[in-house]
Amino acid sequence: MKYKNLFTPVKIGSVKIKNRFAMAPMGPLGLADAEGGFNQRGIDYYVERAKGGTGLIITGVTFSDCKVETQSMPNCPNSTYNPVHFIRTSREMTERVHAYGSKIFLMMSAGFGRVTIPTNLGEFPPVAPSPIPHRWLDKICRPLEVEEIKSIVKSFGDGAYNAKRAGFDGVEIHAVHEGYLLDQFAISMFNQRTDEYGGSLENRLRFAKEVVEEIKSRCGADFPVALRFSVKSMIKDWREGALPGEVFEEKGRDIAEGLEAAKLLVSYGYDALDTDVGTYDAWWWNHPPMYQEKGLYRPYCKMVKEVVNVPVLCAGRMDNPEMASKSVEDGECDIVSLGRPLLADPDYVNKLRSGRMDEIRPCISCQEGCMGRVQEYSMINCAVNPQAARERVTAYEPVVKAKKVLIAGGGVAGCEAARVLAIRGHKPELFEKTGVLGGNLIPGGMPDFKEDDHALARWYETQLDKLNVPVHLNCEVTKDDVLKGDYDAVIIATGSAPKVFSLGDDAHVYTAADVLNGVKDSQKTTVVIGGGLVGCETALWLAQQGKDVTIVEALDKLMAVNGPLCHANKDMLERLIPYNGIKVMTGAKVTGFSDGVLTAKTAEGTQSVSCDSVILAVGYREENALYHELEFDVPEIYLLGDAKKVSNIMYAIWDAFEVANHI
Repeated sequence: MKYKNLFTPVKIGSVKIKNRFAMAPMGPLGLADAEGGFNQRGIDYYVERAKGGTGLIITGVTFSDCKVETQSMPNCPNSTYNPVHFIRTSREMTERVHAYGSKIFLMMSAGFGRVTIPTNLGEFPPVAPSPIPHRWLDKICRPLEVEEIKSIVKSFGDGAYNAKRAGFDGVEIHAVHEGYLLDQFAISMFNQRTDEYGGSLENRLRFAKEVVEEIKSRCGADFPVALRFSVKSMIKDWREGALPGEVFEEKGRDIAEGLEAAKLLVSYGYDALDTDVGTYDAWWWNHPPMYQEKGLYRPYCKMVKEVVNVPVLCAGRMDNPEMASKSVEDGECDIVSLGRPLLADPDYVNKLRSGRMDEIRPCISCQEGCMGRVQEYSMINCAVNPQAARERVTAYEPVVKAKKVLIAGGGVAGCEAARVLAIRGHKPELFEKTGVLGGNLIPGGMPDFKEDDHALARWYETQLDKLNVPVHLNCEVTKDDVLKGDYDAVIIATGSAPKVFSLGDDAHVYTAADVLNGVKDSQKTTVVIGGGLVGCETALWLAQQGKDVTIVEALDKLMAVNGPLCHANKDMLERLIPYNGIKVMTGAKVTGFSDGVLTAKTAEGTQSVSCDSVILAVGYREENALYHELEFDVPEIYLLGDAKKVSNIMYAIWDAFEVANHI
C-alpha cells in the first residue's frame, strides 16, 4: 500500500487511534436538539465518517458553559441544559462510532467572546477579557468578571465528566486558537487585564491552564485533553489580516511567543496540540479558501512539533495523500486532520486505504455548503455532497421499476442526476454537446487555485464510467431526438452561456470563459468588465501571470452581488485584488472600446483605459430553449442547473440530487 504510514496507529495520551486521520472539528450547526443533546442527524453525520474509516472523530464545538454567553449554541454537556439527555444521545453516537474501531473526542468551548456570530448574539452584550471592539459589530465588549471565569472553568470539569460518562474517548478544548475567548485571553492585543489573568504570558494562559487542570481532576490523568492551538495570529491591526507572503508587523501572537505558549500548554497537561495559524481578524487562514495553498499549516506544525513531546495534528487543505504521507514521514505532524474533505466524501479514508483514490469526491474549497451555510442558515452541509449532515433524509431511494431517462447536458447538474439515477437502479443516458463533461467547471478550474474544479469533473467521469452510464459527447440533443427515443423521463440540464454585448472593436472583446479556456489570448494589458466572482477570479489569475489588469464594475463595490457565500473567501479575494496590483474602477458604466482604448462613464466624468483586450464577465443567461420546446410534449420532464436558474455549483448539484433521488 502506497500510503502505509498513514495507516499506522498513534496514541493521544492513553487512547490508541487506528490510523493517522482525524475528522477536524467543524461547526455543528443543525446537529443538536433543543435540549442540548445530539439529534439523529448529528448522530448519523459523525457515525458516517467513522464508518468511512476515520481514526479519530472530533465533534464540532459544544459549549461547556451556557450562562455567561447566553446565546443559543448546539449541544451542552453540563447541567445548564439536560445532562442526562446529553449523555443518552451521545452514548448512542459513541457506541456506534466505536463499532467501526474509531475513537471520538468532544470539542468543548469556553465561548466565542468578541468573535460571536452576530446572528447568534441576540440582545446580549458580547464578552471578552477586556473592553475591546467586537470583530463584526460596532460594539465594545464587556470584560469577564473573575467569578465568571471561575464558573466557566468549573463547567469544563462538569462537561468533560459527562462526556466521559457518555462514552467519549477524550475532549478537545476550543481553544487558544482563531481568536476565540480562550485565545483572546492569551493574546496581549486583546487582553489588557491587570489581574492574575492578564500581563505575562503565563497569566494570559492561566485560563487555559485552569481548564485542563479542572478536567484532569474530574476525569483522571489518563483522560486525554487535546487543544486547538494557533501558533501565529496573522493580525495586521483590528479586523485586518495579513495575506500569504505579505510582510507585516504581527499585532497578535508571533511565532516566538506561540512556541513558548505551546511548551507551557503541554506542561500544564494538554495531551495533543491541534495546530494551525490565524484569527478571525485574518480568518482566511483558519478557514482557508481555494486561494490558500494546500497544506498551508505544515511549516507551523513542524515548528510546534520540534518543541513539544505530544502529538501534533495538522489540518488545512490536507486532502492530497502524497502531501499527507510526506508530512507524517518528515515529522511535520503526527495526525492529518480532514475537515471539509470528509464533508465531501465521508469514505475518504477507506477509499485511500483500498487504493480507490480516483473514487474520492474532492472538496473544491468553495465553503458555500459548510462555512457559508453555518453563517447564513445555522446549518452545516457540503456543496458537492448533498448528503452531508443529511445522511438519513437523503438516503438513496431504491426503485421498483427502472426508468429510461435522457439527460441533456453534461455539467454538474446533468452528471449528478445521472450518477444518482444509476445508483438507484434507473437507466440514465447522458448527452453533452461539447467534448468534455463538467460544464462551467472547465473554464472555472483553469486558474491554479481552482484545480479542484477539474478534479470534480474527473470524479464525475469516473463515477459515470463505473456505473456504466452511456455518455455521448459532441452530441447536441434536439426535440426530435427526445421524442423518438422512447424515454420514460427527461432531464434538461443544458446550462448557461456568457452574456455578451458589442463595445465597438468586438474583435478584441472576449468572454471570460474563452480566455480561461485558452481560446483567446488577453495579451499584456486587459480590462475585465464585471467585478463579480468570475471577473475577480479571472483578473487574479491573469495578474498572477504578470498581466496588467483593470476591473471595471458598474456597482459601487466588487462582488456586490453573487459573491461567495462564505465571507472568508470573499474577504480574501477582495484583498488579493489590490495586493496583486489589479486596478479597480467601480461605479463605472462602459460606453465603448476602440483603437485600444476603453471608455467608461463615472460620477467624476468619462474615464479611459488603454488596453489590448476587453474581457466580459457580466454574468450568464439560462440556456433553456430545449426545455420549452418539450415541456408540453413530455409527460415527465425536469429543468435543472443553470438552465433553470443561473446559480452556483452547490445548488446545481443539490437540485439534481433531489430530483434524481425521487424519480
